[in-house]
Amino acid sequence: MNQDLTALVPELALLGAAVAGLLAGSWLPRRRQWPVALLAACACVAGLTAAAVTMATAGEQTVFLGAFAVDTATGVGRLVVLVALLLVIGMSVESVRGRRHETEYWVLLLLTGAGTLALIGANDLLMLFAAYLLASVPAYALTGFAKDASGTEAALKYYLMGALLGTTMLAGTALLYGAGHSTHYRELNTGLPGAAYGLVAVGLVGVLAGLLFKAGAVPAHYWVPDVTDGAPSPVAAYVTTLPKVGGLIAGYRLLHQALPHTDVNWPTLLAVLAAATMTLGNLAAFFQTSVKRLLAYSTVSQVGYLLMALAVATRSGLAQRSLLFYLAAYTATNLGAFAVVTELPAARALGDYRGLARRRPGLTAVLVVCLLGLVGTPPTGVFLGKLQIFSAAVDGGYTWLAALAVANTVASLFYYLRWLVPLFATAAPAPADSQAVQGRWSAATAYTAGALSLALGLAGGTIIPLTTGPLLL
Repeated sequence: MNQDLTALVPELALLGAAVAGLLAGSWLPRRRQWPVALLAACACVAGLTAAAVTMATAGEQTVFLGAFAVDTATGVGRLVVLVALLLVIGMSVESVRGRRHETEYWVLLLLTGAGTLALIGANDLLMLFAAYLLASVPAYALTGFAKDASGTEAALKYYLMGALLGTTMLAGTALLYGAGHSTHYRELNTGLPGAAYGLVAVGLVGVLAGLLFKAGAVPAHYWVPDVTDGAPSPVAAYVTTLPKVGGLIAGYRLLHQALPHTDVNWPTLLAVLAAATMTLGNLAAFFQTSVKRLLAYSTVSQVGYLLMALAVATRSGLAQRSLLFYLAAYTATNLGAFAVVTELPAARALGDYRGLARRRPGLTAVLVVCLLGLVGTPPTGVFLGKLQIFSAAVDGGYTWLAALAVANTVASLFYYLRWLVPLFATAAPAPADSQAVQGRWSAATAYTAGALSLALGLAGGTIIPLTTGPLLL
Protein backbone atom coordinates (compact mmCIF):
# COMPACT_ATOMS: atom_id res chain seq x y z
CA MET A 1 0.00 0.00 0.00
CA ASN A 2 1.47 3.33 -1.12
CA GLN A 3 1.13 5.83 1.72
CA ASP A 4 3.49 8.46 0.30
CA LEU A 5 2.26 11.72 1.83
CA THR A 6 4.52 13.74 -0.45
CA ALA A 7 2.10 12.91 -3.25
CA LEU A 8 -0.56 14.88 -1.38
CA VAL A 9 1.41 18.02 -0.54
CA PRO A 10 -1.01 20.43 -2.34
CA GLU A 11 -4.01 19.04 -0.45
CA LEU A 12 -2.15 18.88 2.85
CA ALA A 13 -0.87 22.45 2.41
CA LEU A 14 -4.43 23.79 2.21
CA LEU A 15 -5.67 21.66 5.10
CA GLY A 16 -2.67 22.52 7.26
CA ALA A 17 -3.06 26.22 6.54
CA ALA A 18 -6.77 25.99 7.41
CA VAL A 19 -6.00 24.48 10.82
CA ALA A 20 -3.12 26.88 11.49
CA GLY A 21 -5.20 29.84 10.36
CA LEU A 22 -8.08 28.89 12.64
CA LEU A 23 -5.73 28.64 15.60
CA ALA A 24 -3.95 31.90 14.73
CA GLY A 25 -7.25 33.71 14.29
CA SER A 26 -8.20 32.78 17.84
CA TRP A 27 -5.33 34.92 19.15
CA LEU A 28 -5.19 37.75 16.62
CA PRO A 29 -7.20 40.96 17.24
CA ARG A 30 -10.53 40.83 15.42
CA ARG A 31 -9.65 43.85 13.29
CA ARG A 32 -6.14 42.68 12.39
CA GLN A 33 -6.45 39.19 10.94
CA TRP A 34 -4.66 39.83 7.64
CA PRO A 35 -1.87 37.32 8.53
CA VAL A 36 -4.40 34.52 7.96
CA ALA A 37 -4.96 35.80 4.41
CA LEU A 38 -1.21 35.80 3.88
CA LEU A 39 -1.04 32.25 5.23
CA ALA A 40 -3.76 31.16 2.79
CA ALA A 41 -1.88 32.70 -0.13
CA CYS A 42 1.38 31.04 0.97
CA ALA A 43 -0.40 27.66 1.17
CA CYS A 44 -1.60 28.09 -2.42
CA VAL A 45 1.90 29.00 -3.60
CA ALA A 46 3.37 25.99 -1.76
CA GLY A 47 0.72 23.75 -3.30
CA LEU A 48 1.41 25.15 -6.77
CA THR A 49 5.13 24.51 -6.38
CA ALA A 50 4.55 20.95 -5.17
CA ALA A 51 2.06 20.22 -7.95
CA ALA A 52 4.45 21.50 -10.62
CA VAL A 53 7.35 19.49 -9.20
CA THR A 54 5.20 16.35 -8.98
CA MET A 55 4.09 16.71 -12.61
CA ALA A 56 7.68 17.22 -13.75
CA THR A 57 9.44 14.51 -11.73
CA ALA A 58 7.21 12.02 -9.93
CA GLY A 59 5.18 10.59 -12.79
CA GLU A 60 1.83 8.85 -12.33
CA GLN A 61 0.97 7.00 -9.13
CA THR A 62 -1.91 6.04 -6.87
CA VAL A 63 -1.80 6.36 -3.10
CA PHE A 64 -3.68 4.87 -0.14
CA LEU A 65 -4.91 1.65 -1.72
CA GLY A 66 -5.51 3.45 -5.00
CA ALA A 67 -8.17 5.74 -3.51
CA PHE A 68 -6.39 8.82 -4.88
CA ALA A 69 -4.73 9.05 -8.29
CA VAL A 70 -1.88 11.42 -9.08
CA ASP A 71 -1.70 11.70 -12.85
CA THR A 72 -1.94 14.30 -15.61
CA ALA A 73 -5.57 15.18 -14.92
CA THR A 74 -4.83 15.58 -11.21
CA GLY A 75 -1.75 17.70 -11.88
CA VAL A 76 -3.45 20.08 -14.30
CA GLY A 77 -6.52 20.28 -12.08
CA ARG A 78 -4.36 21.16 -9.08
CA LEU A 79 -2.64 23.97 -10.98
CA VAL A 80 -5.97 25.40 -12.16
CA VAL A 81 -7.60 25.23 -8.72
CA LEU A 82 -4.65 26.71 -6.84
CA VAL A 83 -4.18 29.59 -9.28
CA ALA A 84 -7.93 30.22 -9.09
CA LEU A 85 -7.80 30.21 -5.29
CA LEU A 86 -5.04 32.84 -5.40
CA LEU A 87 -7.20 35.00 -7.66
CA VAL A 88 -10.23 34.60 -5.38
CA ILE A 89 -8.07 35.53 -2.38
CA GLY A 90 -6.91 38.62 -4.26
CA MET A 91 -10.40 39.83 -5.06
CA SER A 92 -11.59 39.06 -1.51
CA VAL A 93 -9.08 41.21 0.38
CA GLU A 94 -11.06 44.46 0.40
CA SER A 95 -14.37 42.65 0.88
CA VAL A 96 -13.43 40.97 4.16
CA ARG A 97 -10.64 43.15 5.53
CA GLY A 98 -11.32 44.17 9.13
CA ARG A 99 -14.49 42.11 9.46
CA ARG A 100 -15.11 40.23 12.68
CA HIS A 101 -15.09 36.85 10.97
CA GLU A 102 -12.26 37.45 8.53
CA THR A 103 -10.31 34.40 9.73
CA GLU A 104 -13.32 32.15 9.27
CA TYR A 105 -13.67 33.34 5.67
CA TRP A 106 -10.11 32.34 4.77
CA VAL A 107 -10.38 29.02 6.61
CA LEU A 108 -13.62 28.12 4.83
CA LEU A 109 -12.08 29.06 1.49
CA LEU A 110 -9.07 26.82 2.15
CA LEU A 111 -11.26 23.90 3.23
CA THR A 112 -13.54 24.03 0.22
CA GLY A 113 -10.46 24.38 -2.01
CA ALA A 114 -8.99 21.25 -0.43
CA GLY A 115 -12.26 19.44 -1.09
CA THR A 116 -12.09 20.47 -4.74
CA LEU A 117 -8.55 19.07 -5.01
CA ALA A 118 -9.75 15.84 -3.43
CA LEU A 119 -12.55 15.59 -6.03
CA ILE A 120 -10.02 15.93 -8.84
CA GLY A 121 -7.94 12.93 -7.78
CA ALA A 122 -10.70 10.73 -6.32
CA ASN A 123 -10.31 7.18 -7.63
CA ASP A 124 -12.83 5.51 -5.33
CA LEU A 125 -16.54 6.16 -4.80
CA LEU A 126 -16.19 6.68 -1.05
CA MET A 127 -13.31 9.08 -1.60
CA LEU A 128 -15.45 10.85 -4.18
CA PHE A 129 -18.33 11.34 -1.75
CA ALA A 130 -16.06 12.48 1.09
CA ALA A 131 -14.51 15.03 -1.26
CA TYR A 132 -17.99 16.16 -2.32
CA LEU A 133 -18.86 16.92 1.31
CA LEU A 134 -15.59 18.73 2.01
CA ALA A 135 -16.00 20.85 -1.10
CA SER A 136 -19.67 21.62 -0.41
CA VAL A 137 -20.24 22.29 3.29
CA PRO A 138 -17.76 25.20 3.67
CA ALA A 139 -19.14 26.72 0.46
CA TYR A 140 -22.63 26.88 1.98
CA ALA A 141 -21.26 28.95 4.85
CA LEU A 142 -19.30 31.20 2.49
CA THR A 143 -22.44 31.94 0.51
CA GLY A 144 -24.16 33.39 3.57
CA PHE A 145 -21.02 35.11 4.87
CA ALA A 146 -22.44 38.63 4.50
CA LYS A 147 -25.38 37.70 6.77
CA ASP A 148 -27.84 39.78 4.74
CA ALA A 149 -31.25 38.66 3.54
CA SER A 150 -30.23 37.74 -0.02
CA GLY A 151 -27.10 35.91 1.14
CA THR A 152 -28.99 33.93 3.76
CA GLU A 153 -31.63 32.91 1.23
CA ALA A 154 -28.94 31.92 -1.28
CA ALA A 155 -27.08 29.86 1.34
CA LEU A 156 -30.27 28.02 2.30
CA LYS A 157 -31.09 27.18 -1.32
CA TYR A 158 -27.52 26.07 -1.93
CA TYR A 159 -27.54 23.87 1.16
CA LEU A 160 -30.93 22.27 0.48
CA MET A 161 -30.05 21.47 -3.13
CA GLY A 162 -26.64 20.14 -2.08
CA ALA A 163 -28.10 18.01 0.71
CA LEU A 164 -30.75 16.53 -1.60
CA LEU A 165 -28.35 15.68 -4.41
CA GLY A 166 -25.64 14.62 -1.97
CA THR A 167 -28.06 12.07 -0.53
CA THR A 168 -28.88 10.97 -4.06
CA MET A 169 -25.17 10.61 -4.77
CA LEU A 170 -24.68 8.47 -1.67
CA ALA A 171 -27.58 6.23 -2.70
CA GLY A 172 -26.03 5.89 -6.17
CA THR A 173 -22.72 4.96 -4.56
CA ALA A 174 -24.44 2.20 -2.59
CA LEU A 175 -26.10 0.85 -5.73
CA LEU A 176 -22.85 0.81 -7.70
CA TYR A 177 -21.17 -0.93 -4.78
CA GLY A 178 -23.92 -3.53 -4.78
CA ALA A 179 -23.53 -4.02 -8.52
CA GLY A 180 -19.74 -4.10 -8.71
CA HIS A 181 -18.94 -5.39 -5.19
CA SER A 182 -16.37 -2.63 -4.73
CA THR A 183 -16.04 1.12 -4.55
CA HIS A 184 -12.66 1.28 -6.28
CA TYR A 185 -12.74 2.23 -9.94
CA ARG A 186 -10.43 -0.63 -10.98
CA GLU A 187 -12.73 -3.27 -9.52
CA LEU A 188 -15.82 -1.50 -10.83
CA ASN A 189 -14.29 -1.52 -14.31
CA THR A 190 -14.28 -5.32 -14.26
CA GLY A 191 -17.34 -5.93 -12.07
CA LEU A 192 -19.98 -3.61 -13.54
CA PRO A 193 -20.14 -5.10 -17.10
CA GLY A 194 -21.61 -8.32 -15.70
CA ALA A 195 -23.99 -6.64 -13.24
CA ALA A 196 -27.70 -6.02 -13.66
CA TYR A 197 -28.34 -3.24 -16.17
CA GLY A 198 -30.96 -1.43 -14.09
CA LEU A 199 -28.83 -1.43 -10.97
CA VAL A 200 -25.85 0.08 -12.76
CA ALA A 201 -27.98 2.64 -14.61
CA VAL A 202 -29.77 3.92 -11.51
CA GLY A 203 -26.54 3.95 -9.49
CA LEU A 204 -24.72 5.93 -12.16
CA VAL A 205 -27.51 8.48 -12.43
CA GLY A 206 -27.41 8.91 -8.65
CA VAL A 207 -23.66 9.55 -8.57
CA LEU A 208 -23.84 11.84 -11.59
CA ALA A 209 -26.56 13.87 -9.85
CA GLY A 210 -24.10 14.99 -7.20
CA LEU A 211 -21.39 15.80 -9.74
CA LEU A 212 -23.83 17.72 -11.93
CA PHE A 213 -24.79 19.75 -8.87
CA LYS A 214 -21.15 20.66 -8.31
CA ALA A 215 -20.79 21.66 -11.94
CA GLY A 216 -24.11 23.54 -12.10
CA ALA A 217 -25.47 21.56 -15.03
CA VAL A 218 -29.08 20.85 -16.00
CA PRO A 219 -31.15 19.60 -14.19
CA ALA A 220 -29.14 20.45 -11.05
CA HIS A 221 -28.56 24.10 -12.02
CA TYR A 222 -31.39 25.83 -10.14
CA TRP A 223 -29.12 27.09 -7.37
CA VAL A 224 -26.67 28.85 -9.69
CA PRO A 225 -28.44 32.19 -10.41
CA ASP A 226 -29.72 32.70 -6.86
CA VAL A 227 -26.41 31.83 -5.19
CA THR A 228 -24.41 33.93 -7.66
CA ASP A 229 -26.69 36.93 -7.16
CA GLY A 230 -27.04 36.61 -3.38
CA ALA A 231 -23.49 35.75 -2.35
CA PRO A 232 -20.65 38.30 -2.05
CA SER A 233 -19.01 38.79 -5.44
CA PRO A 234 -15.75 36.93 -4.59
CA VAL A 235 -17.79 33.98 -3.32
CA ALA A 236 -19.93 34.11 -6.46
CA ALA A 237 -16.72 33.99 -8.48
CA TYR A 238 -15.66 30.93 -6.50
CA VAL A 239 -18.91 28.94 -6.75
CA THR A 240 -19.22 29.54 -10.50
CA THR A 241 -15.67 28.38 -11.18
CA LEU A 242 -13.85 26.00 -8.85
CA PRO A 243 -16.65 23.48 -8.14
CA LYS A 244 -16.95 23.01 -11.91
CA VAL A 245 -13.28 22.10 -12.15
CA GLY A 246 -13.61 19.50 -9.40
CA GLY A 247 -16.96 18.10 -10.48
CA LEU A 248 -16.15 17.77 -14.18
CA ILE A 249 -12.71 16.20 -13.76
CA ALA A 250 -14.18 13.82 -11.17
CA GLY A 251 -17.00 12.94 -13.56
CA TYR A 252 -14.59 12.38 -16.42
CA ARG A 253 -12.42 10.06 -14.30
CA LEU A 254 -15.45 8.09 -13.09
CA LEU A 255 -16.85 7.55 -16.60
CA HIS A 256 -13.50 6.87 -18.23
CA GLN A 257 -12.13 4.53 -15.57
CA ALA A 258 -15.08 2.76 -13.95
CA LEU A 259 -17.74 2.53 -16.66
CA PRO A 260 -16.12 2.19 -20.10
CA HIS A 261 -17.44 -1.33 -20.76
CA THR A 262 -20.94 -1.24 -19.29
CA ASP A 263 -24.09 -1.58 -21.41
CA VAL A 264 -25.49 1.67 -19.96
CA ASN A 265 -25.58 4.27 -22.74
CA TRP A 266 -24.15 7.06 -20.64
CA PRO A 267 -22.48 8.87 -23.61
CA THR A 268 -25.90 9.67 -25.05
CA LEU A 269 -27.18 10.74 -21.63
CA LEU A 270 -24.24 13.13 -21.24
CA ALA A 271 -24.69 14.43 -24.78
CA VAL A 272 -28.36 15.23 -24.12
CA LEU A 273 -27.50 16.91 -20.82
CA ALA A 274 -24.78 18.94 -22.55
CA ALA A 275 -27.22 20.10 -25.23
CA ALA A 276 -29.88 21.02 -22.66
CA THR A 277 -27.41 22.81 -20.39
CA MET A 278 -25.80 25.01 -23.04
CA THR A 279 -29.15 25.89 -24.61
CA LEU A 280 -31.00 26.65 -21.38
CA GLY A 281 -28.09 28.71 -20.03
CA ASN A 282 -27.97 30.86 -23.15
CA LEU A 283 -31.73 31.33 -23.40
CA ALA A 284 -32.02 32.31 -19.73
CA ALA A 285 -29.17 34.84 -20.07
CA PHE A 286 -30.69 36.68 -23.03
CA PHE A 287 -32.78 39.21 -21.13
CA GLN A 288 -31.01 39.41 -17.78
CA THR A 289 -30.28 42.93 -16.53
CA SER A 290 -28.34 41.97 -13.39
CA VAL A 291 -24.67 41.45 -14.24
CA LYS A 292 -24.25 38.68 -11.69
CA ARG A 293 -27.30 36.76 -12.89
CA LEU A 294 -26.13 37.16 -16.47
CA LEU A 295 -22.76 35.69 -15.53
CA ALA A 296 -24.54 32.95 -13.60
CA TYR A 297 -26.48 31.76 -16.63
CA SER A 298 -23.36 32.22 -18.72
CA THR A 299 -21.58 29.72 -16.47
CA VAL A 300 -24.44 27.27 -16.93
CA SER A 301 -24.02 27.47 -20.70
CA GLN A 302 -20.25 27.01 -20.37
CA VAL A 303 -20.83 23.78 -18.43
CA GLY A 304 -22.85 22.54 -21.38
CA TYR A 305 -19.81 22.88 -23.63
CA LEU A 306 -17.60 21.20 -21.05
CA LEU A 307 -19.98 18.25 -20.70
CA MET A 308 -19.30 17.45 -24.35
CA ALA A 309 -15.88 16.16 -23.32
CA LEU A 310 -17.49 13.81 -20.78
CA ALA A 311 -19.88 12.50 -23.44
CA VAL A 312 -16.94 11.37 -25.57
CA ALA A 313 -14.67 10.38 -22.66
CA THR A 314 -14.12 6.88 -24.09
CA ARG A 315 -14.76 7.72 -27.73
CA SER A 316 -12.13 10.33 -28.53
CA GLY A 317 -8.47 10.76 -27.69
CA LEU A 318 -9.07 14.52 -27.66
CA ALA A 319 -11.53 14.41 -24.77
CA GLN A 320 -9.13 14.73 -21.84
CA ARG A 321 -6.94 17.49 -23.21
CA SER A 322 -9.93 19.48 -24.46
CA LEU A 323 -11.60 19.26 -21.05
CA LEU A 324 -8.49 20.23 -19.07
CA PHE A 325 -7.49 23.12 -21.32
CA TYR A 326 -11.03 24.48 -21.56
CA LEU A 327 -11.35 24.36 -17.76
CA ALA A 328 -8.10 26.32 -17.37
CA ALA A 329 -9.13 28.94 -19.92
CA TYR A 330 -12.67 29.26 -18.58
CA THR A 331 -11.43 29.61 -15.01
CA ALA A 332 -9.13 32.54 -15.83
CA THR A 333 -11.72 34.25 -18.04
CA ASN A 334 -14.67 33.89 -15.67
CA LEU A 335 -12.64 35.04 -12.67
CA GLY A 336 -11.49 38.08 -14.66
CA ALA A 337 -15.09 39.11 -15.33
CA PHE A 338 -16.05 38.60 -11.68
CA ALA A 339 -13.00 40.56 -10.52
CA VAL A 340 -14.29 43.57 -12.47
CA VAL A 341 -17.73 43.11 -10.89
CA THR A 342 -16.08 42.92 -7.47
CA GLU A 343 -14.07 46.09 -8.15
CA LEU A 344 -17.30 47.97 -9.00
CA PRO A 345 -19.59 46.94 -6.11
CA ALA A 346 -22.26 49.57 -6.84
CA ALA A 347 -22.63 48.59 -10.51
CA ARG A 348 -25.16 45.78 -10.23
CA ALA A 349 -27.13 46.27 -13.47
CA LEU A 350 -26.04 46.52 -17.09
CA GLY A 351 -27.05 50.18 -17.19
CA ASP A 352 -24.61 50.97 -14.38
CA TYR A 353 -21.75 50.25 -16.79
CA ARG A 354 -22.68 52.96 -19.31
CA GLY A 355 -19.66 55.10 -20.13
CA LEU A 356 -17.25 52.97 -18.14
CA ALA A 357 -14.64 53.11 -20.92
CA ARG A 358 -14.10 56.82 -20.34
CA ARG A 359 -13.83 56.59 -16.54
CA ARG A 360 -12.12 53.20 -16.10
CA PRO A 361 -10.37 52.26 -19.37
CA GLY A 362 -8.26 49.53 -17.75
CA LEU A 363 -11.21 47.71 -16.22
CA THR A 364 -13.13 48.14 -19.47
CA ALA A 365 -10.32 46.46 -21.40
CA VAL A 366 -10.34 43.50 -18.99
CA LEU A 367 -14.12 43.19 -19.24
CA VAL A 368 -14.02 43.27 -23.04
CA VAL A 369 -11.33 40.57 -23.11
CA CYS A 370 -13.20 38.35 -20.64
CA LEU A 371 -16.70 38.70 -22.11
CA LEU A 372 -15.51 38.18 -25.68
CA GLY A 373 -13.38 35.35 -24.30
CA LEU A 374 -16.45 33.65 -22.85
CA VAL A 375 -18.02 33.83 -26.31
CA GLY A 376 -14.93 32.09 -27.69
CA THR A 377 -13.24 34.93 -29.55
CA PRO A 378 -9.56 34.60 -30.53
CA PRO A 379 -6.92 35.02 -29.22
CA THR A 380 -8.33 34.12 -25.79
CA GLY A 381 -7.90 30.69 -24.22
CA VAL A 382 -11.60 29.82 -24.39
CA PHE A 383 -11.43 30.05 -28.20
CA LEU A 384 -8.82 27.29 -28.30
CA GLY A 385 -10.73 25.36 -25.65
CA LYS A 386 -13.94 25.42 -27.66
CA LEU A 387 -12.08 24.47 -30.82
CA GLN A 388 -10.59 21.47 -29.03
CA ILE A 389 -13.84 20.37 -27.41
CA PHE A 390 -15.87 20.73 -30.62
CA SER A 391 -13.24 18.65 -32.43
CA ALA A 392 -13.48 16.01 -29.70
CA ALA A 393 -17.27 15.85 -30.11
CA VAL A 394 -16.98 15.35 -33.87
CA ASP A 395 -14.22 12.79 -33.39
CA GLY A 396 -16.42 10.95 -30.89
CA GLY A 397 -19.38 10.71 -33.28
CA TYR A 398 -21.48 13.60 -31.95
CA THR A 399 -21.37 15.95 -34.91
CA TRP A 400 -24.93 17.12 -34.16
CA LEU A 401 -23.84 18.18 -30.67
CA ALA A 402 -20.88 20.13 -32.06
CA ALA A 403 -23.19 21.89 -34.52
CA LEU A 404 -25.61 22.79 -31.72
CA ALA A 405 -22.69 24.09 -29.65
CA VAL A 406 -21.56 26.34 -32.53
CA ALA A 407 -25.11 27.70 -32.85
CA ASN A 408 -25.24 28.36 -29.12
CA THR A 409 -21.87 30.11 -29.26
CA VAL A 410 -23.12 32.48 -31.95
CA ALA A 411 -26.34 33.10 -30.04
CA SER A 412 -24.45 33.89 -26.82
CA LEU A 413 -22.84 36.89 -28.48
CA PHE A 414 -26.19 38.68 -28.17
CA TYR A 415 -26.30 38.92 -24.41
CA TYR A 416 -22.60 39.60 -24.02
CA LEU A 417 -22.98 42.53 -26.43
CA ARG A 418 -25.85 43.85 -24.29
CA TRP A 419 -23.19 44.36 -21.61
CA LEU A 420 -20.33 45.42 -23.89
CA VAL A 421 -22.08 48.10 -25.95
CA PRO A 422 -23.01 50.37 -22.97
CA LEU A 423 -19.35 50.43 -21.89
CA PHE A 424 -18.55 52.76 -24.79
CA ALA A 425 -21.71 54.87 -24.67
CA THR A 426 -20.97 58.61 -24.64
CA ALA A 427 -24.52 59.86 -24.13
CA ALA A 428 -26.13 59.70 -20.66
CA PRO A 429 -23.37 57.79 -18.83
CA ALA A 430 -24.17 56.14 -15.50
CA PRO A 431 -23.70 58.25 -12.35
CA ALA A 432 -20.09 58.37 -11.18
CA ASP A 433 -20.93 56.84 -7.78
CA SER A 434 -22.25 53.69 -9.46
CA GLN A 435 -18.78 53.15 -10.95
CA ALA A 436 -16.79 53.81 -7.79
CA VAL A 437 -13.95 51.34 -7.34
CA GLN A 438 -13.40 49.18 -4.28
CA GLY A 439 -9.61 49.05 -4.09
CA ARG A 440 -6.37 47.95 -5.69
CA TRP A 441 -6.49 44.24 -4.94
CA SER A 442 -9.59 43.50 -7.00
CA ALA A 443 -8.27 45.59 -9.88
CA ALA A 444 -4.92 43.78 -9.81
CA THR A 445 -6.77 40.46 -9.79
CA ALA A 446 -8.81 41.54 -12.82
CA TYR A 447 -5.72 42.50 -14.79
CA THR A 448 -3.96 39.26 -13.84
CA ALA A 449 -6.91 37.06 -14.83
CA GLY A 450 -7.40 38.92 -18.11
CA ALA A 451 -3.72 38.51 -18.93
CA LEU A 452 -3.92 34.79 -18.11
CA SER A 453 -6.88 34.38 -20.45
CA LEU A 454 -4.92 35.95 -23.29
CA ALA A 455 -1.73 34.07 -22.41
CA LEU A 456 -3.52 30.71 -22.54
CA GLY A 457 -4.80 31.57 -25.99
CA LEU A 458 -1.46 32.78 -27.32
CA ALA A 459 0.57 29.94 -25.76
CA GLY A 460 -2.01 27.22 -26.32
CA GLY A 461 0.23 25.28 -28.69
CA THR A 462 2.75 24.85 -25.88
CA ILE A 463 0.27 24.23 -23.06
CA ILE A 464 -2.18 21.78 -24.68
CA PRO A 465 0.38 18.94 -25.05
CA LEU A 466 0.97 19.14 -21.28
CA THR A 467 -2.66 18.08 -20.70
CA THR A 468 -2.27 14.71 -22.40
CA GLY A 469 -1.36 11.68 -20.35
CA PRO A 470 -2.87 8.45 -19.04
CA LEU A 471 -5.43 8.25 -16.26
CA LEU A 472 -4.55 5.76 -13.53
CA LEU A 473 -6.74 3.01 -12.14
